[in-house]
Amino acid sequence: MTSILTNASAMTALQTLNTTNKNLATTQDRIATGQRVSTASDNAAYWSIATGMRTQNSALSAVKDGLGLGASIVDTAYTALTSAIDLAQKIQAKYVAKETPGTDATIIDADIAQMKAQIVEMAKGATFQGVNLLSAAGADQDVVTGYDSVTGVSTLTVAAFDLETEIGDATTVNSSVLMGTAITNMKAAAAAYGSVKTRIDTQQSFTSNLMDAIDRGVGQLVDADMNAESARLSALQVQQQLGIQALSIANSSNQSILSLFRG
Repeated sequence: MTSILTNASAMTALQTLNTTNKNLATTQDRIATGQRVSTASDNAAYWSIATGMRTQNSALSAVKDGLGLGASIVDTAYTALTSAIDLAQKIQAKYVAKETPGTDATIIDADIAQMKAQIVEMAKGATFQGVNLLSAAGADQDVVTGYDSVTGVSTLTVAAFDLETEIGDATTVNSSVLMGTAITNMKAAAAAYGSVKTRIDTQQSFTSNLMDAIDRGVGQLVDADMNAESARLSALQVQQQLGIQALSIANSSNQSILSLFRG
C-alpha cells in the first residue's frame, strides 16, 4: 500500500542511517582517544578493572619515588662511610707508628686529631634531604619498598650508625686496638648499607617491570586496535553515504504519487 502519511521505506532508511552515524561517532572517538573503553558506559567491567589497575600503578609510582629517595640516602651514607674507613685505617697505622721509638708523638697525635675531625665532618656531612644515618643525631629510617591493596605499604628499616661516637671512643689508652674495633664496626655497617643498596636496586627494577606489566594489562583491556578502527571507519563512511542516498530515494518515492492525479 502506498501512503502519503507514512513512508515506511524512509523510516527504515533513517533508522539505518542513525545507527551508522552512531557507530561512526564511536569509531571516531576511539581513533581520537586511542581507547575502545574510555568511559564506564563503553564497558563497565573493563573500565572498572582498568581504573583500579591505574590506581595501583599510581601507588607504585610513589613507591618508585620512595625507593629512589631511600637509595640516595643509603648511597650517601655508604659513600661517606667507605671514605671514613680509608681514613680510619690511616689513623690506626699512625697509632702503631706512634709506638715506634724515635717518632714524634706530638706530631702524630696532631695528625690523628685532624683525621678524626675530618671523619666527624664526613659523618655530619653525609646528609641527603635532611636525613643523616651517620651523625650522632642520626636515627633509623624506614624506606618504602612496596604497596599492596590488601596489606598496604611495606617498608625496610635502615639502621643508623653513629660514626661520630665510634671515632670519638677510640681516643683512650691502647688506641690502636680500639681503632681496630672501630674499623671492624665501620666495615660491618658499610657491608649492611651495601646489602640494602642492592636490595633497593632490585626492588626498583621489579617495581618498574611491574608497572610496565600493569600498563600492558590495561592496554589489553581498553586500548583500541587502530588497524581495525581504520578499516571500520572507511566501511562506516561508505555506509553513511549509501544510507543518505537510500533515504533520499525513499523520500522521493512519494513524488510518484503525483503522477496518479495528473490528467
